[in-house]
Amino acid sequence: MSIPKKHFKKGTPKPDIPEDGVLRYYTMRFCPFSQRAHLMLAAKKIAHHTVYIDLSEKPEWYTDYSPLGKVPAIQLPHLPGKPTLVESLVIAEYLDEEYPGERSFFPKDPLQKAQDRILIERLSPAVSAIYPVFFTTDPPADALKNFEVALDVFEEEIKKRGTPYFGGDKIGIVDYMIWPWFERFPALKYTLAEPYELDSKRFAKLLSWRQLMEQDEAVKATALDAKVHAKFMRTRHEGKTNYDLAFEPL
Repeated sequence: MSIPKKHFKKGTPKPDIPEDGVLRYYTMRFCPFSQRAHLMLAAKKIAHHTVYIDLSEKPEWYTDYSPLGKVPAIQLPHLPGKPTLVESLVIAEYLDEEYPGERSFFPKDPLQKAQDRILIERLSPAVSAIYPVFFTTDPPADALKNFEVALDVFEEEIKKRGTPYFGGDKIGIVDYMIWPWFERFPALKYTLAEPYELDSKRFAKLLSWRQLMEQDEAVKATALDAKVHAKFMRTRHEGKTNYDLAFEPL
């Protein structure tokens, strides 16, 4: 029994999922918040079934798992009542604690854990600034400027930490939770009239970090090429959103 590799939409029946107690991961292939959960599943090597959800035309049954219709969602069919978790950071923390595996990605120290969560939240201004650049044809004139100012925080923080990753000598939770947006920024080389890339002097440490992250096995397992992200962004520009582009040849 296999789950179709497509985004389920309004009017489509629930997929047949094996009753084997394996986690069920509900996602949209281009969603950066969903990729956070996917990175944790990959890094922890947690077995799971994947169900893709069309966010423009959500299937009626999806609110049974995610009351607000959000992705990601993780259903835990091995537990009584088959509960479902939503919100990417909540899911990441649950998976890190419930499936310790070889290592934990959240810091053990309560203060460092709290500070890392604050740092993750500080990505929000960068996301807010770059979102209209990704998905609209008429973003605010100062969008890229505001985006870069927001990223200055992360350039300074990784300098201050003095380590290759935000997590130290190894990838930590900050690295995985902010990575999905850094995977998408290079798509602007293909979508804007003037190809855009982060300034190599202003963001030298972040660009070195990005190169290191690209070599991580979990990142490789969850990645889409920048050209695929660019194609998806163009479908949004044209008002013809096509989530299944993720499964087509480049």
